[in-house]
Amino acid sequence: MNTERPVSSVLSDIMGNLQAMVRTEARLAKVELTEELKKSSSAAMLMGAGLVMLAFSGLFVLVAATAALSLVMPVWAAALIVAAGEGLMAAIFVGIGIKQFRAVRAPPKTTETMKENIEWAKHPTS
Repeated sequence: MNTERPVSSVLSDIMGNLQAMVRTEARLAKVELTEELKKSSSAAMLMGAGLVMLAFSGLFVLVAATAALSLVMPVWAAALIVAAGEGLMAAIFVGIGIKQFRAVRAPPKTTETMKENIEWAKHPTS
């Protein structure tokens, strides 16, 4: 009885198993990511509420600064000085944020590994 299989059949099985492994890993990653997102949703809501409250707090600090300056100058001048200072700080923060976004790159090891996997999948026998 001849139990040897043709090479094409073996390669076909290997490719089928590889595809099944990749699909299984993708499903696992999706399930894990969904679970983590569910855990972090309440934390994100609390952080969002805190950030809104912080924004209002900052607004009241600016109102207080305007009121304090209005004791020594006209109200319009005090408001203009506070607005200009806030605008300058906002411009600085936005500039720093843009600089940091430009520095973000894809993870080099992951990118290289994915390129290798894609290349291997295209030419598994070479």
